[in-house]
Amino acid sequence: MTAQAEETTRVPPAAQARAIRLGPRSIATLALVGAIGVAAFGWPFLAPPTSQLNAHAQDAPWLFAGLLVLLVAVVAATISESGLGPKAVAMLGVLAATGAALRPIGAGTAGIEPMFFLMVLSGRVLGPGFGFTLGSLTMFASALLTGGVGPWMPFQMLAMGWFTMGAGLLPGPDRLRGRAEVGLLAAYGFLAAFAYGTIMNLAGWPFMGALASGIAFDPHAAVPANLARFAAYCAATSLGWDMGRALVTVVLTLTLGPAVLKALRRATRRAAFETAVTFDPR
Repeated sequence: MTAQAEETTRVPPAAQARAIRLGPRSIATLALVGAIGVAAFGWPFLAPPTSQLNAHAQDAPWLFAGLLVLLVAVVAATISESGLGPKAVAMLGVLAATGAALRPIGAGTAGIEPMFFLMVLSGRVLGPGFGFTLGSLTMFASALLTGGVGPWMPFQMLAMGWFTMGAGLLPGPDRLRGRAEVGLLAAYGFLAAFAYGTIMNLAGWPFMGALASGIAFDPHAAVPANLARFAAYCAATSLGWDMGRALVTVVLTLTLGPAVLKALRRATRRAAFETAVTFDPR
């Protein structure tokens, strides 16, 4: 290949490659699934005390779990149709396998979960569409690896998809570099780690019987009372774990972030996701 041809195929620094470009159909599907996901997580606060849904408080998480499995699959399929080529599939598989392998490290130890920092950096470099697919697939693979398959798994897949997609939506993907970018990602990782833990608490909180504890969901209580119960539940059960996850994400982002970002960007440039494959005539 001549120097001139090599120059024409090189991605300019100002145009960061994206593994998946989201089209209108993918954006609409993501928005729809996001709205249904909010309802699936937040139904204890959205349904009035007299609602028939509250009469099935122990069944609702199972129903929503089954629904979310289908919805996440639909989103992944829709995004794939919008341009998930073989190179992007290969990178998706490598990153998902790496994230799934990182998750068991420190399992059961104060929120030491290094996979979260990898999800933040991957979503930043490869964009929100790739980020949602990667986050969902990584959580699914890690659940199979660790035996953590249950009604909570679809909620984890959706929450991790949001977590990784959010990193791809942060400002300045083509201009912000260096310490400013790493600091932005560290701050996002810190806040998103708490957000992930909080919304996952919503998935498990309704399973508790109202008579078992003063912090359990009470289907007959008003919204302010249940909000107070939920806040107490988060503080008592997961605040320390979420803090550990947030701090580990910040430390790994600040220390390993520059090197990982550089490696991911080099890989996207060499993969040239947006360059059509052509063959020269003989």
